[in-house]
Amino acid sequence: MPPNPWSRFGWLMGAGWIVFLYFPIRSVLEVEVADGWRLLGLAAIAAFGALYVLGFTRIMRDERPYGGWLSLAVLIAITGVLALIIGIEALAVAPFIVSFAVFSFRWPVCGLVAGIALVVALTILGISGHEGLWFFFVLLPLIYGFTMLVRGLGHYGDRHDRFAREMAVVSERERVARDVHDVLGHSLTAISVKAELASRLIEVDGARAAAELTEVQTLAREALAEIRLTVSGLRATRIDDELEVARDSLVAAGIEADLPADSDEVDVSNRIVLAWALREAVTNVVRHSGARRCVVTLGPGTLVVTDDGVGDTGVEGNGLRGLRERVSASGGTVTLGTGPGGRGHELRVEL
Repeated sequence: MPPNPWSRFGWLMGAGWIVFLYFPIRSVLEVEVADGWRLLGLAAIAAFGALYVLGFTRIMRDERPYGGWLSLAVLIAITGVLALIIGIEALAVAPFIVSFAVFSFRWPVCGLVAGIALVVALTILGISGHEGLWFFFVLLPLIYGFTMLVRGLGHYGDRHDRFAREMAVVSERERVARDVHDVLGHSLTAISVKAELASRLIEVDGARAAAELTEVQTLAREALAEIRLTVSGLRATRIDDELEVARDSLVAAGIEADLPADSDEVDVSNRIVLAWALREAVTNVVRHSGARRCVVTLGPGTLVVTDDGVGDTGVEGNGLRGLRERVSASGGTVTLGTGPGGRGHELRVEL
């Protein structure tokens, strides 16, 4: 599965707002204090920004080794240090604290913690009577409302994804159960009939009875092989599902999809590997090719995916490396090249 983009780039959500630390920095530079206090204020702001970005990085990766409470407490302590230097203007970092609280704690505790931080900040602002900071009465509630909306959508989106995954597992179990029932129902019925016939013939026609028993053994071996294929996911439905997913992905990306209607030609022992190859190839076409048309052909042990794009689909990322390893382990090869007529790209898997 591709890594969640939030786990890699979610820290930008925190880093992007660091530019607004310009206002407390300006206040520290303009306030009339000793140079030592000024340096302390700048160091405090730098520490605040670093902890804020680090905290968001950990949050987006679902890593909280030092705890949300500790991080929030340190941010508030730094704000107190700034207040000793620039006074009420230290509330310029209040939006950072409110948003950090929203994303640092589990739902719905985050709403309570951030709400308390919001009320405290507005109360201090009201008591101070500083008219130049009146816009915080509008800005802080807006930030609280927006971040709570984002967090709520993310929370319920995660719940929906977990439920969908659970339903997919249940659906797969039901499919396997149906397949096992179908295989065993047919095979055991045939075995039972032939065994009964052999028992009647054993004293009348020994040769015929022996032939029937041989067929019983053959049917039993075939039934066992079918059960193994079903349980290990090598049945035709797997690659057929991948064909449907590939078609939907290409169409959603605005790419004309020319795909086989089914996977009947594919040898049963190659279906799982070719299904993985199909998934990776189509993902590359959608992400990197810039193509308008994609053609997929299947054979007993081959997969060929071509497109008419101009982008680079042959970059050896984790996906293609993993595909090469999987195909190589099955005794096959993966070839990347130019498409027919010297245009576009072609990925060929041969087993």
